[in-house]
Amino acid sequence: MISNQILQNTIDGLKGITRIDLCILDIEGQVLASTEREPGSHEDEVVAFTASPADSQVVHGYQFFKVFDENQLEYILLAKGSSDDVYMVGKMAAFQLSCLLTAYKERFDKDNFIKNLLLDNLLLVDIYNRAKKLHIATEVRRVVFMIESSREQVNAALDNVRGYCGAKSRDFITAVDEKNVIVVKELEPDEGYDEMIAAAKEMRAAVVQGDEDIHVAIGTIVGEIKEVSRSYKEARMALDVGRIFFGDREIIAYSSLGIGRLIYQLPIPLCKMFIREIFDGKSPDDFDMETLTTINKFFENSLNVSETSRQLYIHRNTLVYRLDKLQKSTGLDLRVFEDAITFKIALMVVKYMKYMETLDY
Repeated sequence: MISNQILQNTIDGLKGITRIDLCILDIEGQVLASTEREPGSHEDEVVAFTASPADSQVVHGYQFFKVFDENQLEYILLAKGSSDDVYMVGKMAAFQLSCLLTAYKERFDKDNFIKNLLLDNLLLVDIYNRAKKLHIATEVRRVVFMIESSREQVNAALDNVRGYCGAKSRDFITAVDEKNVIVVKELEPDEGYDEMIAAAKEMRAAVVQGDEDIHVAIGTIVGEIKEVSRSYKEARMALDVGRIFFGDREIIAYSSLGIGRLIYQLPIPLCKMFIREIFDGKSPDDFDMETLTTINKFFENSLNVSETSRQLYIHRNTLVYRLDKLQKSTGLDLRVFEDAITFKIALMVVKYMKYMETLDY
């Protein structure tokens, strides 16, 4: 459960204080961590010591100690020397390892609980019972962040986010897949979405390395632990919808998805039928770059002809000509609000369809 690196760091720190060499072995006698440069083989002694009822004994100049996780024997600790001082240091080191096992087990249990909570793998009664046993508050405001990462960087991202949140944080940091880091953040009474946007920016800054294109999605704020899974699903949807329709945004909140959220939930056959009915078998994606640039700029300026022509550096009559030409080919006049909405939705539907096609491969 505890990594060998953590074990090594622990006994290195203890040796730095006591100047006594320590070694940690598994119950089969394999060395997991040691402060000696060339630790000797103690397999036979460990096997005999494991089978004995003693919790400690001296063998060949080493103090042997058993380290338990509750009633389960996990490690054998060796302290070099046979004096009373070495015995005392060995007992302290064994106690430290036992405490580490308890702490890591509790963290693992909480991590496991949070993962199952996010994935809806728990019954309602189990959620509250397990939360009570793990001393997790059930009626506090929380929100879920999903931080996009690569498969190669997800472990580093987890460590960086944990470092950002701090050791005493009441937040939960985990991963339920190989590409995303999940943060279940507990909010203060006066915190809202503005503060969460700021927190998302700080999390992204803690994770991003070099020119990585990292996005952070935010679910909605919920008031009970049973609703955390909903905030997680919303954050996941926000990440996907943001990737399709708002690729230029580094931070995307579920509450800001607008019509993109509705389009994302449409079945592909219905989308194809919509495009077919509106454009008679054509696609708005077939237009040349000049036409698409004109359309997008026209939408950006709220259908204002004068402002659009100014920003495109073209005469007003040129813009009117382009819009008339578009009307003849599609039957839609973008100067009419209803037609403009139809065209805008069609562009978004095509983006969505293209994105879903890439997932199919």
